[in-house]
Amino acid sequence: MSKKENIFSRSLKELKSTRCLALTALLIAINIALDLLGLTIKLPPNLRIGFGFLCNAAVGMLFGPVAGMMAGVCTDVLGYFAGNLTMGAYFPGYTLTAIVGGLFWGLWLYPRKISVWRAVGAKACINLFCNIGLNTLWLTITGGKAMSVLLALRVPKNLLMLPIEAALLYFSMKLVLRLYYALPGTIETKRAAEKNSF
Repeated sequence: MSKKENIFSRSLKELKSTRCLALTALLIAINIALDLLGLTIKLPPNLRIGFGFLCNAAVGMLFGPVAGMMAGVCTDVLGYFAGNLTMGAYFPGYTLTAIVGGLFWGLWLYPRKISVWRAVGAKACINLFCNIGLNTLWLTITGGKAMSVLLALRVPKNLLMLPIEAALLYFSMKLVLRLYYALPGTIETKRAAEKNSF
């Protein structure tokens, strides 16, 4: 009797492939570049949408939670050394947030499944646990502001951004999947070619 393979062991096996390592490194580099360039969409009142989270979501969706967590560590640490040295001392709490974010992306979207409900669920978990929960705690520790003051600002912002970011996530991941399956050498591409050859 064969047991279904654990999502974590399956994701760990993905790390052995050159494709996984190359695409993950590319997405990490794109994420850092987007953060350094500050590419955002500004919306009233004082809301802005960044695009870096889409790179982390793509890693989690394509290669699972283990790859997503490792990409989170790399993105946070390399992003700090690439451009945020002026922000002060390195604080490991934000790296923990990036790890938890990679875990959520992988749990919700892997193995390469995207639907409206998965996009909303994944982004809701990120907003609730990472943005409102952990990041508010780290800002309280590093900035010295009261958590209640920060929560009063951060909760409405994250609730307002949730539908917009979830829609952006859904359509972007659909595009990522289409591009991924178009790459030569993917199992799905090989199956499609075998079907069309008969």
